[in-house]
Amino acid sequence: MSGEKKSGRERGEEWWRTGIIEMRPGVIRMRGYEIQDLIGRVSFPAMIWLMLRGELPTEDQAALLGIALGAAVDHGPQAPSIAIARMAATCGVGINNAMASAINVLGDVHGGAGEQALSFYGDIAAAMDGGAGLAEAVSSRLDRFFAGEKGYVPGLGHRFHPVDPRAPRLIELTRAFAARGVVSGRFADIAGAIEAEVATRKGKSIPLNIDGATAVIYGELGFPPPLTRGLFVLSRSVGILAHAWEQSAESDRNKGPLPKEWLWAYTGAPARSFPGDSE
Repeated sequence: MSGEKKSGRERGEEWWRTGIIEMRPGVIRMRGYEIQDLIGRVSFPAMIWLMLRGELPTEDQAALLGIALGAAVDHGPQAPSIAIARMAATCGVGINNAMASAINVLGDVHGGAGEQALSFYGDIAAAMDGGAGLAEAVSSRLDRFFAGEKGYVPGLGHRFHPVDPRAPRLIELTRAFAARGVVSGRFADIAGAIEAEVATRKGKSIPLNIDGATAVIYGELGFPPPLTRGLFVLSRSVGILAHAWEQSAESDRNKGPLPKEWLWAYTGAPARSFPGDSE
């Protein structure tokens, strides 16, 4: 009966509910599949897809997901997350501590642009579903952005690269997969139209960046925007691990963000005497 008080065991078993994994002694099932049936037959990108989406992807879907994940693994120690991983390693902490320190800074500003880009694309896709043409939907969304939002159009421009070398290749591959019917190509079209319209309005080219390009792929594959950030974290964790491991083999200790002969710019009060001390 529904009103019957449940036993302690029943309450314990129902404390967490999940459709992801079933596990008991001798049994591990992921989304209903025996783990031993998946091992050696399912790639890591396919396993990510299965865990997040509940079903196995096609080989092409898994391949395209792997392409996006592989493209964003690292951007060097100038990237805050990578620098933090290396600095943490010089403090004598373990790999997990260094990785956690780095991953914790992947937020709205550093790591969140892909989610923002896919949300932007999604607004345009929704307008197109409502009957607007591509050019009209893009123009309308950019009008709203420039009228009321701050910052850069998500997914465009890079502070180091005049043209992000990763983005054109990712779009090229996305269109190749679209030509084979793996994805629709809709988000690639949207990103291209945004890039073209912004160039017209600004009078200069502001090319797609890695966040905008991977957002295209994640959108083509049907991932919602919040998962785009999580997928970026998975991707960048590879570089974070590599740098933490490399740095851990070095003899540097307590290495800060700048060489010791380079000090920060002090902008506070000039040197002064403590009140009551003689001049």
